Amino acid sequence: MSRVHEGVGIVLIATNSLAALWGSVAWLRHVASIRFWYLLRAAQAVVVLQVALGLFLLIGEGKPAPDDLHVLYGVLPLVISLVAEGARAGVAQRELEGVEDPDALPREEQIMLARRVVRNEMGIMTIGCWAIVTLALRALSTGL
Repeated sequence: MSRVHEGVGIVLIATNSLAALWGSVAWLRHVASIRFWYLLRAAQAVVVLQVALGLFLLIGEGKPAPDDLHVLYGVLPLVISLVAEGARAGVAQRELEGVEDPDALPREEQIMLARRVVRNEMGIMTIGCWAIVTLALRALSTGL
């Protein structure tokens, strides 16, 4: 089972790296990328799977973790993902401050507002992916 955990860890690093790179490029180009969101959700699913496998190994097999830091670095990606989602939820509120009725805005301004919201949401989630990659690489190094 630990080989599966290692393999999923590599997939976690790969999927989050891809999402982070894609999000970074899209953010820098001011492009709202639909593909980013699919990559992000796949990467988040791998994070959940990896944490579940790690906890199963820790509890189910009764094997001690290679290092207490390994457990910390292994669980923090899930925490980062949840915190990033929480921060993302507040983006629209911040963008709408001072706007009394978004529906009353001209169509072009509504589109620009929506693009700002999506771009800022992508920025937050991209930073989260980079943090997850960093933590996963650290977990990998402490698990060896």
